[in-house]
Order: sequence, then structure tokens, then C-alpha cells
Amino acid sequence: MQTADFHGTWSSRIAFLLAAVGAAVGLGNMWKFPYTAGVSGGGAFVLVYLAAVILVAVPIMIAELAIGRRGRRSPVNSLRRVAEADGANPAWKNVGWVNVGAGFLILTFYSVIAGWAMAYIPKLASGMFTRSDADLVSSEFDALLASPMTLIFWHAVFMALTVFIVARGIQDGIEKAVKFLMPSLFLMLLVLVVYACIAGDFGATLDFMFTFDFSKIDVHVVVAAIGQAFFSVSVAMGLLMTYGAYLPESVPIPRASIIIALADTLVALLAGFAIFPVVFANGLDPAEGPGLVFVTLPLAFGHMPLGALFGTLFFVLLVFAALTSSIALFEPIVSWAEEHKGVKRRSSAFAFGTLAFLIGLLTVFSFNLWGGFHPLDSFEMFAGKTIFDVIDYVASNILLPVGGILIALFAGWGMARSSTLEELGLDDSSSFAIWRFLIRYVSPIAVAVVLATLAGG
Repeated sequence: MQTADFHGTWSSRIAFLLAAVGAAVGLGNMWKFPYTAGVSGGGAFVLVYLAAVILVAVPIMIAELAIGRRGRRSPVNSLRRVAEADGANPAWKNVGWVNVGAGFLILTFYSVIAGWAMAYIPKLASGMFTRSDADLVSSEFDALLASPMTLIFWHAVFMALTVFIVARGIQDGIEKAVKFLMPSLFLMLLVLVVYACIAGDFGATLDFMFTFDFSKIDVHVVVAAIGQAFFSVSVAMGLLMTYGAYLPESVPIPRASIIIALADTLVALLAGFAIFPVVFANGLDPAEGPGLVFVTLPLAFGHMPLGALFGTLFFVLLVFAALTSSIALFEPIVSWAEEHKGVKRRSSAFAFGTLAFLIGLLTVFSFNLWGGFHPLDSFEMFAGKTIFDVIDYVASNILLPVGGILIALFAGWGMARSSTLEELGLDDSSSFAIWRFLIRYVSPIAVAVVLATLAGG
């Protein structure tokens, strides 16, 4: 089902790979993956994670890219067109709405958190934290969260950057942005790794991340590895299907998917090498979560040689990682609007950007004015959760796993065998048979187990 490209295509294979890796690399795996590896068996967890990537995440990624390239439209319309062409129920298009909705909801609060990182750039650059104590650094973070106007300002700045890039289109906007942002991100990350190795405790980091402790591997760790793999490579958010719609026929989807997954894992490991030597050299707790990034690390940089410079570089790195992900989260809904009734890309980007900004205010107020407001306390799974917690839970723990299962089922059972053979370019080989088995059985069952575990508490 080859049709004219509606939105255009990536200018090259490397442009697509940079965009897709940028979509996968975000705020989460700059800290979460190396920490999870460290507390869950080190190298043993990394092996389980890589197995989960290959057996669960990559097959779904391949499916998304194949559906997107075959449909050449937004996720909703690609699923509808492929379903109709292959004799399946057009209602499969609703899977696209689940994906797009999840990605858009994540964007609304992702922009707020990215705004925190932007707010810290001038703080570090000014030397505010140089020789400061823990109380000062902690109070500065608390003051940031307690100020809705400050959070709104940085949320607006980050969202405006995202809208500006996406409004310019595929090659003039997203592609030009990732061609600058991704090499810059890798360069900054490598510089920070070298700095951390010299100024921090690299030996303790190696022990933390790569000691093979198989005694820590149990059912819960395996489930965590599957969940981390699933979310880390950004499947079921609509963005890979959208980026696949712009993919030239010459790009082999299976090979590209493996490169994306490995590059994402490499960045996560490098982030660990950049962060944890600083953490261990200063006797800090690697389990601090958001506090690690916004409290303990600024404190550590403030007491290290050239700490203001490299601390600033670290937060610029976070913003770049967030921006490559946010444009990918935003593109699916904009591409859908562009396909309807001649809505111009710039108009749809501005309209949905404004909507994302407004919904993001719910997250902003959850950290201050509405911090004690728990709207769904009558439901056990939402008890004690703020509005931000509810949005995060629905998008990450419900919509993403459900969307992933449905994509796997459509690609494995709804899409014609001949269609997937044609898009993947694997011929009727053992490689294709393995992918088809994984997408039909292994991936959906594994994601269903994760979903059931999350639902169970």
C-alpha cells in the first residue's frame, strides 16, 4: 500500500535515527535506568533489561514503524488505512487515539518538569550553589516548587520552544533541531563523564552499576526490567508510528530499531557514569529520585572544582534531552490535525501547544496551591494522589501498556502477513518468523504482566 507522502520524509537515514534516538532519550533514563540497574543486581539487571528490550520493546517498535510507514499518516489515520487495506476492522484506528492521547498527556507534565531544569541553568551559572550548604540548596528547590508563577514561566518557555520547532515541519523544524541537539547532547554527556571520572568516585560507580548480583533478580526485578525497556524506548506513545510515516523506503526497519534501542541504552549508561561518580564522591544517596537531580547534585557540584561550569552543563544536557523527547511527543497530535480540513501545521501546533500548556497548569498547581487536593480519593488506586499524580498514573501505567498490547495484537493478528513482510523487508525467513512469534505472543503477554503488576499495586 504505497502512497504519496503527506507530510514529507526524513532527508536521510541518520536524520531519522537522530530523531528517533532523541525521542527515546529523555529525563527519565538520565537517572532512572542507571539507578534501577544499581539497586537491582547491577550487571545482572542490565542483562535482563537487554533481553526485555530485544524480546518485548524492539518487536513493538518494529511494528509501530512498519504501521507508520505503510500508512504514511498520523497514528490514527495510519492504523485506519492499514486496517482497511488489509481487510481488518477500521475501528483499530482507536488504538492510535490511545497512543496519541498518552503521549499528549505525558507532554503536559513533561514540559513542567523540563521547566525545572531550565530554571536551574541560571542558578548554577551564577555560582549560587558554590560552597552552599544542604539547607540552602533544599530551600531553593522548595521555593521553586512553591512559586506557581515561576513554574508557569519556565513551563511556557519550554512549551514555546517545542511548538516553534514542530511548527516548522519535518525537515526545517524537527530534523534541524535534532541534528544540533543530539550531537550536542552526546558531546556534553561525554565531557561530563570525563569530568566525573576525574573529580568523582568512578570505581564505586562501576561496582554499583555492574557488579553481577543474580541474587537480586526475582519476579519483581524482571517485571521492572520489562517495564523499563518498554517505556525507555518510547513505544505506544504514537511518536514512533508518526516518525515511521516519514521514513524512506530504503531504511531497513528491523536494523534501525535495534540501533535506536542500543543507542538509548548507551546514553542511559553514560548518564550513570556522569552522575554517580559525583554522588559517591560526596557520600550522597543514589536513591534520592528527583531530589538527586535538583538538590543533592547541585550541592555536590557546588563543592567540586569547576562545579558551577559543569553543573550548568549538566542542566543544559537535561534540557536538550527533554526537548528531543517533547517534540516527538507533540508531533503525533499536530500531524493528525494537519491531515484534517487543511489545518495549517503552524496553526495546529499553536492550538495544541496552548492546550498542552493549559493542561500543564494542573501539574504546576499540584506542587503548590493544590498540593493537598486529592480529587479521586474515593478510588483506591488514586488515593492520596494529586492531580499531577493522577495524570501521570493514567498516562504511564494505563494508556501506555494498553496501547502497547493493542499495537502488538494489531501487527500480529490484524495486519496482513504480506504487508508486514513487505514493510520489514525480511522475506519469509526465520527472522520474520521470530519477530512474528514475539509480536503475537511474547510482547503482549509480557506487557500484560507488567500492567497486571502495576494494577495490583
